[in-house]
Amino acid sequence: MNSVELPVSVLCVEDDPAVRMANTQALELAGFAVRATGDAETALAWLRRDDRVVILSDVRLPGLSGLELQAQVHARDPELPVILVTGHGDIAMAVAATRAGAYDFVEKPYPVERLVDCVRRAVDKRWLTLENRRLKAALVHGTGPVLIGHSPAMQALRDTLLDIADTEANVLICGPTGSGKEMVAQALHAWGRRRDRRFVPLNCAGLPDTVFESEIFGYEAGAFTGALKQRIGKIEYANGGTLFLDEIEGMPLALQAKLLRVLQQRVIERLGSNQSIPVDCRVVAATKEDLMSSSRAGRFREDLYYRLNVISLHVPPLCERREDIPELFQWFVSQAAERFERPSPDISPQLLGQLEAQPWPGNVRELQNTAERYVLGLLLRTGEVGEATHNHTLDAQVDAFEKRIIEQALDASSGLVIHAAQRLGVPRKTLYYKMARHGIDPEHFRRQ
Repeated sequence: MNSVELPVSVLCVEDDPAVRMANTQALELAGFAVRATGDAETALAWLRRDDRVVILSDVRLPGLSGLELQAQVHARDPELPVILVTGHGDIAMAVAATRAGAYDFVEKPYPVERLVDCVRRAVDKRWLTLENRRLKAALVHGTGPVLIGHSPAMQALRDTLLDIADTEANVLICGPTGSGKEMVAQALHAWGRRRDRRFVPLNCAGLPDTVFESEIFGYEAGAFTGALKQRIGKIEYANGGTLFLDEIEGMPLALQAKLLRVLQQRVIERLGSNQSIPVDCRVVAATKEDLMSSSRAGRFREDLYYRLNVISLHVPPLCERREDIPELFQWFVSQAAERFERPSPDISPQLLGQLEAQPWPGNVRELQNTAERYVLGLLLRTGEVGEATHNHTLDAQVDAFEKRIIEQALDASSGLVIHAAQRLGVPRKTLYYKMARHGIDPEHFRRQ
């Protein structure tokens, strides 16, 4: 994700004019939009007009302090990242503030690279939060399914869908299992002129041959043993709307010929009836296979392939649009938290980076399952996702090892950070930073 392209700015709150100017220049050179002020009250007034921001604030300010600013900001929006700038004597206070909800802290004097990296991660997080809210609003207001992702592949797919949504052409959606083909079909329906009519899905590989014909064409009472009353089939039920035939490659050859007749003549006959019933539905099919190769092998009718493949859409596997993974994961986490009635857990930049590195053979569906396990606490929230994705990344293992070593040093030092830092051979400020990053509270190791 490229932060310089995101519509999120930085509110820099610093009462020292020289430091304020230096921070502003450093962040602007890194590509961020920056608004700077010397007091928290002005920042709060700006925030009321535009919440597409992250806040970088000194702890010690005239009037409201940085900690008071953080408290007021989080009373309005607990998900808005606040980065605190501290002096050496304020580190313990900043660690406590981080545990209370501050996104991170930087200690003066700090290298520019540390400041820029911290702000970039906060901006990425804020953009994900705002995009997640936008997607939820789209669902609430009934504007149709949301196709998440700003990768070039997804942008091109959305553009194509918008171009063809109002046409009546049949569409064939191709893509691997779990890539989101049904969501694409739903978007095609919702964005077209048939949006107020039914979207009727049918999995062609999920029905036994013996019931497939009655399911898709319907039947009259008495048409066969057990047919006690008339039943409308899927094609007739989709009249006026969209019929979605998922895994079309699984349709029996005998029924492929009958479906071809429906597409050509736009009429059906229920089982047990000689009456032709006109139908008007848009047919959208999906497949994970190369249907042309299947037709050459005699597994799929070539004439039906050409009838379905008026317009072809390709849904890429997740590994070809890795930049969409953070946005997708955050969306799935929020949905799972709502469904399971659990609090939405914090998602660290380290975790998102590790998710982007995974192969995801199960595509979006596998990522969604991982998000659900994360919400349920079945994955460690320190960034270790190796077991869930069958790939123990180096970063995950290093993070876990570093956390264990710090905890062992604190335990041996009875929670005294200065002694733990001496044991580890690192400066105290470095240890405080690492403790905050790993969520380690030294009080847990204090002995009475």
